[in-house]
Amino acid sequence: MSNAPHWLEVSITVDPELGEAVSEVLSRFVSGGVVVESAVRYNDAEDEGTPYGPVKVYGYLPIDEHIEETRQKVTEALWHLGQIQPLPEPSFRTIQDEDWMAAWKQHYRPIPVGERLLILPAWMAPNPGETRIPVKIDPSMAFGTGTHPTTQLCMAFLEDTVIPGKPVIDVGCGSGILSIGALKLGASHALGVDIDQASVISTRENAEANGVLERLEVGLGSVSEILAGNFSLTHAPLVLANILAPVIIRLFDAGLADLVSPGGTVILSGILDTQAPDVLLAAAQKGLKFVEQRQINDWVALRLIKPV
Repeated sequence: MSNAPHWLEVSITVDPELGEAVSEVLSRFVSGGVVVESAVRYNDAEDEGTPYGPVKVYGYLPIDEHIEETRQKVTEALWHLGQIQPLPEPSFRTIQDEDWMAAWKQHYRPIPVGERLLILPAWMAPNPGETRIPVKIDPSMAFGTGTHPTTQLCMAFLEDTVIPGKPVIDVGCGSGILSIGALKLGASHALGVDIDQASVISTRENAEANGVLERLEVGLGSVSEILAGNFSLTHAPLVLANILAPVIIRLFDAGLADLVSPGGTVILSGILDTQAPDVLLAAAQKGLKFVEQRQINDWVALRLIKPV
């Protein structure tokens, strides 16, 4: 076998809250998925390991005749992301053709969320005796791997808001992690929509890996398509939207509040703490009542209800 390099590693070290956004950008170009690696400290004897400090996000580009063009596209995509929040320059290095898939998979670890859920990489089985409910996610495809505070906040909220035997609507489903979590917690049926075809595919694959595909309806679209009757649900007692604050505010104008059944709940996330007042104002203008805010670092998730 030739010892010539066959892969170009691209890596960038950022603050934890940017890790998932950078991961989403890199996932458009790399082969086999993206690694998000963080330092871990142990706070006490029972701590399974708490991530802290900056995270290193990296993946591998196959070296072929298009490698220079691909490298330029990666750099440009990260530059555009950096216009929203400053990013350092990415680093590139060539590596030998080895079993890099196995090498990066070892960096993924189970993530306990809330009191009952456990986010697992798709290839990992729960430990014997594990009492948490496993939600398996392939982190190589779409936004929503469980590492970002916004996803974890929503997952924890699900434990308090899923009504067993009742349906859920997930607007901007990404990887499908919230829909799958809701189904694992007893929801009868979930409708997940996204405007990105890759997310639709990823959600379907992740649902199959979790054994809930028969209860998950997924398709291209957003609020308008749901209200137009393009899917089996037009409203539900629990609606989820983990997107970004400006998008959530626009979705209220498109009818997001109309998706919530009277007496039902909507969970909103992807919101920086400084943006929460604007989101709450937009929600109040549509008749929703604030119940609870939860926060991790600068990110918040909001729980609101629709009066009967």
